[in-house]
Amino acid sequence: MGIAASSSSNNPESRAMALAKAKEIVASAPVVVFSKTSCPFCVRVKQLFEKLGASYKAIELDVESDGPELQNALKEWTGQRTVPNVFINGKHIGGCDDTMALNNDGKLVPLLTEAGAIAGSTSKTTITA
Repeated sequence: MGIAASSSSNNPESRAMALAKAKEIVASAPVVVFSKTSCPFCVRVKQLFEKLGASYKAIELDVESDGPELQNALKEWTGQRTVPNVFINGKHIGGCDDTMALNNDGKLVPLLTEAGAIAGSTSKTTITA
């Protein structure tokens, strides 16, 4: 009739493992972007973080061998299946529109600073001669 997709994503044990892995990844870095290499919205978010000088960990779901399972786990955990799926300081931020809105409202840099993803404000920078 048709070719079944990976049956492992239907296995409760596989789903639990993927969810545990997603949570471990989020806990491993101040900023995590679950992404796909071909996604223009993912590129926008990663470019924004680079422009702001923020360090982040990108997990490219279309490259990871368990990418589909991770994406399903993210849907289960956050209610969001689409990418980018952004986390700052372990907190789910949302996607591209949510991240851009935080930036436009002046709320993104403080979140990134608090998470330790970017250095403190330039007023703390010491200039040496």
